Amino acid sequence: MSIEKTDSSYDLLYRSFKERIAQLETLPKMDESNSIERAIEEKGFSRRDFMKWAGMMTAVLSLPSSFTPLMAEAIKVADRLPIVWLHMAECTGCSESLLRSAEPTIDSLIFDYISLEYHETLMAAAGWQAEQNLEGAIEKYKGRYILMVEGGIPTGNAGAYLTIGGHAKKGKDIAYEASEHAAAIFAIGTCSAFGGVQAAVPNPTGAVGLSEITHKPVINVPGCPPSEKNIVGTLLHYILYGTLPALDAYNRPKWAYRNRIHDLCERRGHFDAGEFVEQFGDAGAKEGYCLYKVGCKGPYTFNNCSKNKFNQGTSWPVQVGFGCMGCSEPDFWDTMGVVGEPLSEKLYNTTFSGMGADATADKIGVTLLSATVVGIAAHAVISTIKKPKE
Repeated sequence: MSIEKTDSSYDLLYRSFKERIAQLETLPKMDESNSIERAIEEKGFSRRDFMKWAGMMTAVLSLPSSFTPLMAEAIKVADRLPIVWLHMAECTGCSESLLRSAEPTIDSLIFDYISLEYHETLMAAAGWQAEQNLEGAIEKYKGRYILMVEGGIPTGNAGAYLTIGGHAKKGKDIAYEASEHAAAIFAIGTCSAFGGVQAAVPNPTGAVGLSEITHKPVINVPGCPPSEKNIVGTLLHYILYGTLPALDAYNRPKWAYRNRIHDLCERRGHFDAGEFVEQFGDAGAKEGYCLYKVGCKGPYTFNNCSKNKFNQGTSWPVQVGFGCMGCSEPDFWDTMGVVGEPLSEKLYNTTFSGMGADATADKIGVTLLSATVVGIAAHAVISTIKKPKE
């Protein structure tokens, strides 16, 4: 009965996606002379490469593999939804994560060649022409464009810490105006989602997350930087569903931020066995032991870094031997403590205070997460195992 119900639910979802794609196909393309298929082909990607990527993104969104052809069709209509990408107080690292890989990826092609109406890092326009382009895009695609904002929003001194263009418009005013007419709003990176490093104590510029500037719903895609898969996946979710995704307590898409770093970490087995790196470079570090005792914040951080990785899926910080800093959590710069030290005052995930927290992790070893006892209980259990008689 439950299987039939599940199949029926997927059938309804499949038909819904088909209808959504057909609806988007009726909208005009941003560039009639170009297409995602042509852009991919010109960059040396085969049809096989494209379908493999579509299959991967289908899995990222937790959809069955039978939805892969629909995912490919959704990409082809991505150029019907214009994107306005604003830069506020930030380092451009989120854009770099997406667009400045060692070689062009399909993720970057979607943005670089097809969808972007305004992006200060990429566009040729400057000065008054850039300002005109932004105002023109907002007016032309009012109620239709997707707004992506990178960077925190300074509010101190009435927003004077960030002014843009010849007319010295304040960043907070630009963000507010662009938000008012957007079909969907995504805060890209921890700075835009929660204020980021700019909002760290004493926060001299009064930096805040985008959601504090607008009254409209904002989907947070945090990370410093976030994986390009999380950026593109959030866009694809909106294209397919036509609605905003299910969110956690901090407005992060659950499909990407449901699990703790600790849940899916390749070093988790060593944590459960009580095997920890005591200091960087020791024998445990060479064996790939758990990094908790040298400051890994994975037990308190929600993200999918271990699945997506960075640099075209090459690696991620924990894999190369450096603990998670908790960069996708609110106020991580102030609340996650010293980089190389564990959080002695915390058990697991006190940041959520029970709001929407996933309770499946840390069933083994949860009491070990105090700095004073970390590893002791596990080693005590191990010591109770009788040694073989000589």
